[in-house]
Amino acid sequence: MHDDIPLTVGRATRVLTERIRPAIHSGAVPLEVGWHALPGESIPPADGLALDFEPYAVGTPWGPAWNTTWFRLRGQVPAEWAGKRAEILVDLGFDINMPGFQCEALVYRADGRPVKSINPRNQWIPVSATEIDLYLEAAANPVLLDYHPFLPTQEGDVQTSSKRPLYTTRRMDLVLFDEQVHELSLDIDVLLELQSVLPATAPRRMRILQALDDALDALDLQDISGTARDARARLEEVLAAPAEHSAHHVSAIGHAHIDSAWLWPVRETIRKVARTAAGMTELMEIDPDFRYGMSSAQQYAWLKEHRPEVWERVVTAVKDGRFIPLGGMWVESDTVMPTGEALVRQFTYGQRFFREEFGVESQGVWLPDSFGYSPALPQLIRRAGFEWFFTQKISWNQVNKFPHHTFLWEGIDGSRVFTHFPPMDTYNSQLSGAELAKATNQFRESRVASHSLAPVGWGDGGGGTTREMTGRAARLRNLEGSATVAWEHPNDFFATARAEMPHPPVWVGELYLELHRATLTSQHRTKQGNRRSEHLLIEAELWAATAAVHAGQPYPYDEIDRLWQQVLLHQFHDILPGTSIAWVHREAVAAYERIYSDTAALIESAQRALVGAGSSVITLNPAPFARGGVPALGAGAAATPAPTSTFSGNVISNGIVSVTISDEGLITSAIDLATGREALAGEANLLQLHQDFPNMWDAWDVDRFYRNRVTDLRAVESLVRTDNAVTIVRAFSKSRVTQTLTLAPGSRVLRIDQETDWHETEKFLKIKFPFDVRAEQVAAETQFGYQKRVTHTNTSWEAAKFEASMHRFVLVEEPGFGAALVTDSTYGYDVTRDSTEDGVTTTVRLSLLRAPRFPDPETDQGRQTCSYGLVIGASVKEATEAGLDLNLPPRVVTGEHGFDPLVSLTGEGLLISSVKLADDRSGDVIVRLYESLGRRATGSLHLHLPVTSAHTATLLERPEGNPLPITGDGISLHLTPFEVRTIRLTR
Repeated sequence: MHDDIPLTVGRATRVLTERIRPAIHSGAVPLEVGWHALPGESIPPADGLALDFEPYAVGTPWGPAWNTTWFRLRGQVPAEWAGKRAEILVDLGFDINMPGFQCEALVYRADGRPVKSINPRNQWIPVSATEIDLYLEAAANPVLLDYHPFLPTQEGDVQTSSKRPLYTTRRMDLVLFDEQVHELSLDIDVLLELQSVLPATAPRRMRILQALDDALDALDLQDISGTARDARARLEEVLAAPAEHSAHHVSAIGHAHIDSAWLWPVRETIRKVARTAAGMTELMEIDPDFRYGMSSAQQYAWLKEHRPEVWERVVTAVKDGRFIPLGGMWVESDTVMPTGEALVRQFTYGQRFFREEFGVESQGVWLPDSFGYSPALPQLIRRAGFEWFFTQKISWNQVNKFPHHTFLWEGIDGSRVFTHFPPMDTYNSQLSGAELAKATNQFRESRVASHSLAPVGWGDGGGGTTREMTGRAARLRNLEGSATVAWEHPNDFFATARAEMPHPPVWVGELYLELHRATLTSQHRTKQGNRRSEHLLIEAELWAATAAVHAGQPYPYDEIDRLWQQVLLHQFHDILPGTSIAWVHREAVAAYERIYSDTAALIESAQRALVGAGSSVITLNPAPFARGGVPALGAGAAATPAPTSTFSGNVISNGIVSVTISDEGLITSAIDLATGREALAGEANLLQLHQDFPNMWDAWDVDRFYRNRVTDLRAVESLVRTDNAVTIVRAFSKSRVTQTLTLAPGSRVLRIDQETDWHETEKFLKIKFPFDVRAEQVAAETQFGYQKRVTHTNTSWEAAKFEASMHRFVLVEEPGFGAALVTDSTYGYDVTRDSTEDGVTTTVRLSLLRAPRFPDPETDQGRQTCSYGLVIGASVKEATEAGLDLNLPPRVVTGEHGFDPLVSLTGEGLLISSVKLADDRSGDVIVRLYESLGRRATGSLHLHLPVTSAHTATLLERPEGNPLPITGDGISLHLTPFEVRTIRLTR
């Protein structure tokens, strides 16, 4: 036979596009439209329904950026439509290629009940009565990630956005919906996509093409409605052919991946969640098989508080098992930068909300879109009681293709969690033929398994699954030539996958994303706010618990919950990484200021109760080790070290270390006096400025070529020496940096406090420390321990890690000697091996500031502060303590007396991470501790409070196993490397 394939495909494509889909709706009757444009922020739906409406003509521009317009639709279904299905079509000025990124609306009935959402890919509204009286809360969200993406824009903040209308409506009509034509469109759509991914001459493909020709022959293009049924009949046989026995199976779950903030502010996310949830519960009424999953307890909490009418529908759907709470976290957070305690709280607050509101808990962690995953995470996932982990973001790697889709992920302590990456490489599947073929062809474990997971729906800005997607799923349930598809709970998928793969492959260590590396640096104020808030809240819990036990002061449960939830929200993976619009980060900085103030008030209240009224100087030590004679986690009179730091010429010394600072303000020598060992291999404290213009994703990315252009900032405007400090001022370009270098008595840390008046564009500021250390690896702190990364670039995997993450320290070490950098508010660094005549040295550079222009053109502009330190002669122990010391400064108050800590800990490498009262408000004391050095450890937890029993507990604070034996005042401990242990003490 002649090759008529292109002819058939072209014919079917054109008829589908130009004749069939337009015929799904017919008989348009314009509705009577009224409108009311709000001058400022949105209002509650009840107030919107009560507005006065003026007549509106379709085609009139509406909606300045971030404004809300309420539309009222009124009309009557024509009598001659009786027995037929009517719908309303609304086009607010949509671009169908921008779902989730532009205007949207939530439809309400006159009594305030929500109907569904409308958006670019979901423009229909059901009609349930002959009299129509509906209201649209329409949001004019500007498109910021446009066809030419990453262009600087002032539209990302309501304070700077334009006032011109952004959208023009095209239709608001009552129409007839032709179900047979709709079904025909889906039949042809699915078959067209399926044939396109089949082998060129496959018999199955030929049969599909012939069936398409036969169907189109039966279709009268001037009477689509009258001949659609006949056309569908010609397709029945090819649509009924069952899938092969070995066909790949896709477990589909409805999804919208609503970013809790990104190219829209938090207030708009609240409305996006309401729109999407309303739309998904409406879709459940249409398709009884459909299931939808939504993560983030915060988003459910928003519904409950702000949209109770939508919340009621969600509660019912959750009870029916159709609307599935996923992930067990407060938000889909970043997992690289939050401290370990914050990640624990993501789990405890998330699971608590799901348990209290729905009576369910998530069995797995759902994080499709975070920018890399900490190697501490597997242990935390398992100790929180989760059984599986899901993501897909590693498919975005620039260089290396991840070798597994279903595997065990092993963390720094050896814990393993069953993990799946969808081989579709998307969390916004449309169930297209190409996606299903990709899942089949890419699935790395297909020798032993046949199942993968697919989140289905328009995402990022919400919208979710459409009836077209559920229609595709119905046809793909068991279709020859295709992967099979079924709506399934993710728990069921993971159970099946685990049964298929009793011995899965293992990936050890971090899931490093070879992209978005600059998220460790962008929006410094947001990152600084996170770091300080985390530490302040952990400290507030410590002193509040101590005051509750020692002084009988009520524990501020509600206030601590409120503050933690604010911190956890801002750890969302587009807020903490610094990749949101200006509005989001402006509000984040303001939120952190409130958190500081409110947390400080909690700390002050607890301290007053603990130290009493008096004039004695009392030092409170929130660190997990003694300082200045004050016990860890307790308070007393601190010993005052002798002022042994002295300056002689350019050399400052305190009897422990000696540091030489040149007239350029550079550190030219740093000697550990006990060994005589020089730590530096060249000039340190050298600020370096790079050109920084990545190929795309400005706030997210730094590309390797940024290193090719660098300016050393050596010029000194002033340099002033005092007894134990040097203050240096440098001016460059449009910016100015002031550094104060201090060497405290008794310390091996040269502290650097830096203030930068930053006014650069597309620049990257780093600070360089070349170490005379031949380090095969660096140790960078992560949650509850550290991770090691090699310093060489032997393979593409190592070369791709040219920017990496740290928490409070990064350490370079060779046998017998090491040096470290500690930081109070930065997270990024890079490391290089350098060859000299004397051997190999190691250079570490901290990443300080960036100046990308998208999505916030003013990123990091203005005054910025940070503190960091050079630890001279350091092991992991010294680096850990120096990092904690910098981030947990002692508090000096006046009072009558000090006080003992609630607990104290002995054992090399063992540290207490937090002390608090139990979330269940029983009054039990929760103590979390961990092994910090990466080796087995023994020790004792000493109790300084009356206790009736003690148990090991999960991270959710549930007792496990038999009570722990208490001998004298202590509990014996045996921990494996990097083990996190939670102990629950019943008073």
